[in-house]
Amino acid sequence: MFREMRRKKQLLSQKECEAILTEETSGVLALAGDDDYPYAVPISYVYDGGKIFFHSAKSGHKLDAIRREEKCSFCVIGQDQGVAEKYTTLFRSVIAFGQVRELTDEQEKRAAIEKLALRYAPQDSEDNRQRAIEQDWKPLCMLEMTVEHLSGKEAIELIREEASREE
Repeated sequence: MFREMRRKKQLLSQKECEAILTEETSGVLALAGDDDYPYAVPISYVYDGGKIFFHSAKSGHKLDAIRREEKCSFCVIGQDQGVAEKYTTLFRSVIAFGQVRELTDEQEKRAAIEKLALRYAPQDSEDNRQRAIEQDWKPLCMLEMTVEHLSGKEAIELIREEASREE
């Protein structure tokens, strides 16, 4: 169902893909938008073992697109360093494919926002996190993406650099 990567030498392992998803804090969620135009929106997230959680308002383009079609992709760039003299970039990136849904169960929604809050403010006290959640609870919508396929790729120069270090 999902295409194999052409440049297999540049393929990141599942573990490396998950590390990027765990370490980074923003990506681009791509959905089927209005009038058959793709709709790709930068968004913060938290990755939790095969699930990616996002927050949203309760209405808007993103929710309209999800309600129309649950299939999506989500891209995260873990590294992007330009090398002007070689006309290239040293990159590492991950693309997740899956389905996204709005969490309507209050307990699922609460668990998801707590994961997101802890991810973005780990140093904050539990009381402060709970107050912030309560303050924004009413207009809050939480989304859950179930990852069906995950692939990652890195620049061939990074692979060569790693190989030369190992020699």
